[in-house]
Amino acid sequence: MNDLFIISERILDALDTRKERYLLKEIDWSQRLIGVKGARGSGKTTLLLQQIKFHLSPSDKALYTSLDNLYFLNHTLIGLAEEFALQGGTHLFLDEVHKYPNWSRELKLIYDQLPSLKVIFTSSSILEINKGESDLSRRAVKYILKEMSFREYLNIKHNLDLPSFDFEYILKNQKEVALELKKQVEFPVAEFKEYLKYGCYPYSFEGIDNYYPKLLDTINLMLEVDVSSVENMSFQESRKIKKLLVAIAQSAPFTPNVSKLSERLGFSRNFLLNSLKILDRAELIHEFFTQSKGIGAFTKPEKLYLNNTNLIYALAQSQLEEGTLRETFFANQMKHLYEIHLAKKGDFIVNRKYTVEIGGKNKTTQQITGVKNAYVLRDDIEIGALKIIPLHLFGLMY
Repeated sequence: MNDLFIISERILDALDTRKERYLLKEIDWSQRLIGVKGARGSGKTTLLLQQIKFHLSPSDKALYTSLDNLYFLNHTLIGLAEEFALQGGTHLFLDEVHKYPNWSRELKLIYDQLPSLKVIFTSSSILEINKGESDLSRRAVKYILKEMSFREYLNIKHNLDLPSFDFEYILKNQKEVALELKKQVEFPVAEFKEYLKYGCYPYSFEGIDNYYPKLLDTINLMLEVDVSSVENMSFQESRKIKKLLVAIAQSAPFTPNVSKLSERLGFSRNFLLNSLKILDRAELIHEFFTQSKGIGAFTKPEKLYLNNTNLIYALAQSQLEEGTLRETFFANQMKHLYEIHLAKKGDFIVNRKYTVEIGGKNKTTQQITGVKNAYVLRDDIEIGALKIIPLHLFGLMY
């Protein structure tokens, strides 16, 4: 275990950023078992390290380790936890639990047998924590780390302190929100365009020249490593899923014809539908349904989007459409925060109540005429009026 302590200290010493993600303040760190899910590249590891280095008290004794460390070829997680607790350890931070075969069973044992030890673990967004070998639903408090919001991007890039606003507050107080943003950001529309290109993942601050190669590497690792370890898929099967992702990127948003898509890619219907679910859980695509449609394991989605606009720029460079970028941005910012469905009139319905139509600065309200609680979200404007709201304001929700 001493080797793990040495590695942990080395990694903590190398951490030189205090640019913290929104979730760090939202987690209830007093809980005994905390799970943080999120897409690869979203910043889960940095979040753990920042909590250890900057927020634990001097009396706390913490250990950080990744579950893909070679140590675990000859040692068990429960064995590590027991030895760590005997040495006075208080906080065990475990990265990438999905790479450890018996993760759920041993986390349950740690929780039940070592009540003085707090365990914080991260996992791939693909992993369904409650469906492991042992059910952790009554023990683990679970959080999702989303990609960076427009607000986070601005705060970190310019060292600002922009507040967050919930969806309904923006609808009702859009002018105040827009003016608050304008006070701190001189050209919000220009900043928004940059965010759409390379603002979703924290490594954009390491330099934008290599941003897309890094993003493509992240996607490859997600599909070839995370999917394989979580879903027990072969390399060839994960390659098929990558092929499906590229097909979606070239056409999104689109209504999938499962029969034609299966035939074109050489997939069975069930493999195709399961692959779509995996891509959705991996935070690479977003499946959409209307309100009236029940969602099951093999329910065909009614529309598919890539999960965020940076993925569009990385995967579909020759087929960029402004309308797709706008709709993808809005869907991404709403995901995991609010219930969102496709609308019969307009683009989306939020929380089964609010209809939104998304467009450029000349978009009219014609398509939502007569629709109750309907709004137009316009790109390329700084201040709205009545039920016309600047689209980028919905990047300030977290």
